[in-house]
Amino acid sequence: MAAEPRPGRDSLLGYRASVVLVAAGQSTRMGELDKTFAYVLGIPLIAHTLSHFQSCSLIYEIVLVLSQDNLELGKEIVHEHNFSKVSRVCAGGKRRQDSVSNGLEALQPCQWVMVHDGARPCLDQSLLERGMAAAQETGAAVAGIPVKDTIKIVSPEQVVTATPPRETLWAAQTPQIFRYDLLRKAHQLCAETMTDDAAMVESLGHPVKMFLGSYANLKVTTPEDLILVEAILRNKSAANA
Repeated sequence: MAAEPRPGRDSLLGYRASVVLVAAGQSTRMGELDKTFAYVLGIPLIAHTLSHFQSCSLIYEIVLVLSQDNLELGKEIVHEHNFSKVSRVCAGGKRRQDSVSNGLEALQPCQWVMVHDGARPCLDQSLLERGMAAAQETGAAVAGIPVKDTIKIVSPEQVVTATPPRETLWAAQTPQIFRYDLLRKAHQLCAETMTDDAAMVESLGHPVKMFLGSYANLKVTTPEDLILVEAILRNKSAANA
């Protein structure tokens, strides 16, 4: 699939967003390694993610959400790398949506907010610009990529019950971008556990725009993912040299 055209910068003039960067999980699939602070190309993974938002002109504030045990380490990284847009490092909650809610509460008043996984360090400015442009249409937009594999719906007995048309299926990523008031409302009204913020907004009956993310925008969940992410970041660094 061809890449979506990059929106003209003039179309985004005046639009700026805050970021809730969520990295409060337990890294249960990483064994004893905490993916948030695993070193990639000489610096912690989370520092790579933060650096993209720090350097993006669309972003003016970042709240970093970590587990209680990692708060001091997170603050040290923010200070060491001079991430001046980070206004708060706060503790997450029991569920991912609780962590996002804590981050929303810590933000200064704003119009737009991006929610992003701390373990997705391979984003870039053009992806953020596509997202902001898409969010203007409905007030809610989520990065995603068309699935490459055929997907099967399977019963608890591991029997295939349906094969949905592949062309209708996208894998959701982050960032997910919303009007701040809309996302706050979704968090206030949705008590059910949801896997992402877009699903919470969808539960209100509000339309969510999907925009093209990137196949390189991987989320680190296993040790093998670190190898892939390091290769992607190394290539990006070489291309920008």
